[in-house]
Parts: sequence; C-alpha cells; structure tokens
Amino acid sequence: MFHAPNVFQRAPLPPANRESEPGHRGTPTAVAEPPAQVTSTSSVTNRPPAGTPAKRREAYFDNVKYLAIVLVAVAHSWEPVMEGSRTARALYMVAYTFHMPAFIIISGYFSRSFDMSAAKVKRLVTGVAVPYVVFETAYSLFKWCAGDGDDGAISLLDPWFLTWFLIALFVWRLTTPIWQALRHPLPVALVIAMLASLSPSIGDDLDLQRVLQFLPFFVLGLQLRPEHFRLVHRREVRMLAVPLFAGAVGLAYWAAPRMQLGWFYRSNSAQEMGAPWWSGAVMTLLMFGAALLLTVGFLAWVPRRRLWFTALGAGTICGYLLHGFLIKGAGYAGVFDVYDWLAAPVGLVLVSVVAAVAVTLMCTPPVRRALRVVTEPDMSWAFRRNSTRR
Repeated sequence: MFHAPNVFQRAPLPPANRESEPGHRGTPTAVAEPPAQVTSTSSVTNRPPAGTPAKRREAYFDNVKYLAIVLVAVAHSWEPVMEGSRTARALYMVAYTFHMPAFIIISGYFSRSFDMSAAKVKRLVTGVAVPYVVFETAYSLFKWCAGDGDDGAISLLDPWFLTWFLIALFVWRLTTPIWQALRHPLPVALVIAMLASLSPSIGDDLDLQRVLQFLPFFVLGLQLRPEHFRLVHRREVRMLAVPLFAGAVGLAYWAAPRMQLGWFYRSNSAQEMGAPWWSGAVMTLLMFGAALLLTVGFLAWVPRRRLWFTALGAGTICGYLLHGFLIKGAGYAGVFDVYDWLAAPVGLVLVSVVAAVAVTLMCTPPVRRALRVVTEPDMSWAFRRNSTRR
C-alpha cells in the first residue's frame, strides 16, 4: 500500500544514483513517498520478500521534526510567563519567526508526490482530517470542563490553539496539484498571502488567515529537492548561521516593546491589528524573508547523523497535539499566577525544560502506540476496496 507522506512521519534515505533513471526529475521517489513495505505512520504491514534489505530511514528529517516540535512546545510555554521580560519576549519573537515556517516547509517537501489518487486521499483523510476532528472536539470539551468553553459548543470551523495546523495542512495538500502545475508557484503564493494580510473580511472560519498567510512556506517546500538540503549543510552556511541568529536576537530585543506579536501569528489582517492596510503586504514579504533566513540557519545546524532523539521524529504528531493540554491545563490551574517567580530568568529556564521534556515524552513509541487509533486509524471500512491502489 502506498501512502502520501506527511510532515510527522519518518523519511527513508533516497536511493543512490536516482539521477540515472529514466524520467527522473531530481525528486527521489523514496524521499517523496515511503516504500510499499513501510506505511507512513504505522508499523510494517506489507513485508518485503525474505532476503530483501529493509529501507533505512533518513535521520536528518526526523531530527528536524523533533527539534522543531520542541521549539514549538517551548515557545508555547513562554506565552504565559514572558510578559514583563524583554529578553523572554525577544527570544519568543525569534522562535516564532521560524519554528512553524520550518515545520511547514518540511510538510511541503513531503507533499510533493500528492496527486489526488485514491490511496493518497485516503491517507489525507485518516492521517490529517480524522486527527483534526478528534482533537478539535477534545480541546473544545477540555475548554468547557475548565470553564472556558461556550456551554460545550464544538465548532469544527473554528480551530482552537494549535489544531489550525491540521486543517491548514489538509487544505494545502489538496491544492498541491495546482502548485505543481504552475510555472511560478512561489510568487503566486506570496501574492495570495499579501492579499490575505489586507483582507479583514476573510473571517475566522477554518483559520483561513493563517492558511493563506503561511501558504508560501508550504509552496516553497514543494519546490525543494534533496540537493537544497545538502547545500544548507555546507560549512560556510553553518558558520554564517551563528551571527545570523545573534543579530536576530539583538534585533528582536530592540523590537520587543515596539512590535505587535500578531505579525508572527499571521492570524489577522493588518487592519485588525490597527495598522495601515499597506503594511500587511510589506510585513508579509519582510516576515517571509526573515523566516526563510532563520529556517536555513536552523536546518544548517540540525545533525544529519542518527542520535538518541532521531526515532522520536516519527511521533511528532503526538507531541504536537498533546502538549497543548499541558500548556493550557497549567494556565487553567493557575500555575502561572500562583508561582509568579516563573517569569524570572530561573523560572523561564525551568518552564522551558519542563516543556521540552514533556513534549519529548509525548513523542515516544508507547504514546504513539496508545494514540494510533486516532492518529493512524484503520478506516478501510470507510473506503472502497480499490482506494488503496495508486
């Protein structure tokens, strides 16, 4: 069975000398799509014949996904305690500039083979749509139990907190064939993002502001090839990444009391943030450039070899979807209000460590197996028999 890959899954190494095969366009099939014997998120189901060597997973992308999800969780943990700390706000701004763009770029990279075939649509439904429905419902009930909901009302059209990424990924992947057909897809995506940033009438349904404003990163990922990732690991790129991040922190420290955080969230138009309409288009381009530079710096320093956390890259969907309960639960319990010392430097370090350790545990195989019924559901009963064919 073939499945469309997904940003949360582990990726195999590309086969050697693919360039010599007929019809090759610089996109190794093994990278764009897992081999038949390995499913995208579940364990081995269709085993290869005896004596056939097993496909190795590419450690680099698992490392990227794990480190990115740790950054996401740590940045979320800073939100309740960073007010009053200019340094914490600056670090938060730097993290928010690139952590989701990096995640989205990798998502686009692993969506290159999506072609609306029955098998890939099935994988999109089971691997993205179903987790969205389940966790959007779970978070709505969680809010209601904590006294923050609207009488238990559940709205699948209004993503809450972090579930927006799943609905965005669903929309982006459905449009992949369009972007693959365009001659200049990235400029078109940037124009759409700029127009969205100055269109307050878009509303909140499906968090379309984020879907459209983050779209260029997904489209950029669709255009990337393995050689691009080899380029960012050149020694000179890694060396330049050090002053790049140092300068970014310095600039963020200066901008911290002057700049609205809404520009980083991309969930509102410029007018909704009280800014001139034209500033939306300008900030879209500036934020895209800044995010791209910092993402390159981040990718340059991600290790390419297998490390202790490499295997956790396969469970990032669990870490992403579960850590919100921890962050919001601590807020509802008043932890950040009772222990106001958490806003001090020592407290910020402690909060960061707790968030990093928690999301790491959430990415482990036992948690992944426990959530498989939701994140990797077997829904063969819902699809026609021939939907597993390419």
